[in-house]
Amino acid sequence: MRFDLTDLKLFLRVIDSGSITAGAAHAHLALASASARIRGMEEALGVPLLVRGRRGVEPTEAGRTLLHHARQITQQMERMRADLGEYATGLKGHIRLLSNTSALTEFLPDKLATFMAEHPHVNVDLEERLSTDIVEAMRDQLADVGIVTDAVDSSGLETRLFKEDRLVLALGLAHPLAKGLRRNAVLPFSACVEYDFIGLAGDSALQQYIGEQGSRLGHRLRYRVRLRSFDAICRMVASGAGLAVLPESAVVRSRDAANLKVVRLADPWARRRLLLCMRSYAELPGYARELVDVLAAPV
Repeated sequence: MRFDLTDLKLFLRVIDSGSITAGAAHAHLALASASARIRGMEEALGVPLLVRGRRGVEPTEAGRTLLHHARQITQQMERMRADLGEYATGLKGHIRLLSNTSALTEFLPDKLATFMAEHPHVNVDLEERLSTDIVEAMRDQLADVGIVTDAVDSSGLETRLFKEDRLVLALGLAHPLAKGLRRNAVLPFSACVEYDFIGLAGDSALQQYIGEQGSRLGHRLRYRVRLRSFDAICRMVASGAGLAVLPESAVVRSRDAANLKVVRLADPWARRRLLLCMRSYAELPGYARELVDVLAAPV
């Protein structure tokens, strides 16, 4: 059984993209060459590594085992490159960072920009995912660092505090729920689910998280419109079109903050801490450890 680094990197890219075609493109290989390499690995092992379907490919149990070892080998190569970086020029590091919506939109950009300005030879592959999916990906060694809410089980991973992140209810001043509410009022989410909502467009991790809370109460939330930014949502809420659940920081910095009533939610899931998570800080490449240090540093 002989696999080279090209085989292993190709297999990682195929699994990450869910497609041999896309994996071949990311590995800069012709599709025929990539397919031949995958078949060669399967023949060498004597077992299938991929389940092929109409929607793409998924790893078999043997494929998941290979995936685990391929991650370790490629990460070891990255660590070696980082450790030798002071003796060579032109080497680049690569960090795969997974983040939930709140961290990605509210807290991450400034700190990440600072890190990247100080590390021009390090590339960051940033992807938005649900916190539960991020934890699973970290355990499977599919990423270097993740940012998740403390509501998910991160056992088996090392964590550091990134930010405090409270979700609040944003209401227009004329909204029926806003009338009669005292300052510093707190409401349960169950008091809101019958009303129309304004939400984020696309497959937002935060939107899925809020939808899950409604489902637990037996309600499918009604969205009048979905928009692409927190600021746009605040403007729509201020106009009276509906209410929204948003990170408190997004509402406070909104240009329409004066036209909104902000109500804290009584539900425990709304009081969140955002955590940096990783399998092992000590085993990360040096530049990835520096990223963790920058993100964990207090403002």
